[in-house]
Amino acid sequence: MKLFVCVNQVPDTETKVKVGQDGKTIDRSEINLILNPYDEFAIEAALQLKDKFGGEVTYVSAGGDSHKEVIRKSLAMGGDKGIHIKTDSAGDSYSTAAILASALKDSGADIIFFGKQSIDYDDSAVGTMVAEMLGLPSASVVVKIDADEGAKKVICEREVEGGKETVELSLPCVITAQKGLNEPRYPSLKGIMAAKSKPIQEISAAPAEPLTEVIGMRKPAAKQGGRILGTDKSAVPELVRLLHEEAKVI
Repeated sequence: MKLFVCVNQVPDTETKVKVGQDGKTIDRSEINLILNPYDEFAIEAALQLKDKFGGEVTYVSAGGDSHKEVIRKSLAMGGDKGIHIKTDSAGDSYSTAAILASALKDSGADIIFFGKQSIDYDDSAVGTMVAEMLGLPSASVVVKIDADEGAKKVICEREVEGGKETVELSLPCVITAQKGLNEPRYPSLKGIMAAKSKPIQEISAAPAEPLTEVIGMRKPAAKQGGRILGTDKSAVPELVRLLHEEAKVI
């Protein structure tokens, strides 16, 4: 099978985020960047299919030079090669999907994997957009995958509100992975050393204009201190008044 996994680089959730001087972007100078956690489930799914059916796993990431780091980490988990789509522009979900779709359209992929979302913007849109742009069937938030012996189709179990849904996809297709699909493996020392010599092809990004624009970014206002209105039932009328006039929740 010819398997592709699109991986992204995101700020560590433990990083203290600061707004950049332009007021529109995150200041990345002191941010620890990591492989998007949901992408690890996609990586493991692709590696398990390779172990079962044979084939090749390729990792694809679009962004600046630092995105090679997440490709190398992915290769340390397993897989064969990487593709770095070089772009320094900060696009939206649409332009990112267009760039990835352009790079993958002639790849001959059997399955293209994504994490269900990136933990920075949480759009949960890029994977299904790529499927639409390539005219491929897709399944999102997938928690179970079964492939037939001839590897001509896959049966996916996906989360829906209030339950789970089972869908059958013919190949080629796009799958976005949800937590619970598998238990991602850790890179071994042997894998880390081998990843250093695995090839990463660098290509230019296809032109893609974003459809949205960030006009401002700010941190939430600091929480104000609480007030004690009283210690008995005499405080209830004042509490009701404040909830109505200040908090406006009743």
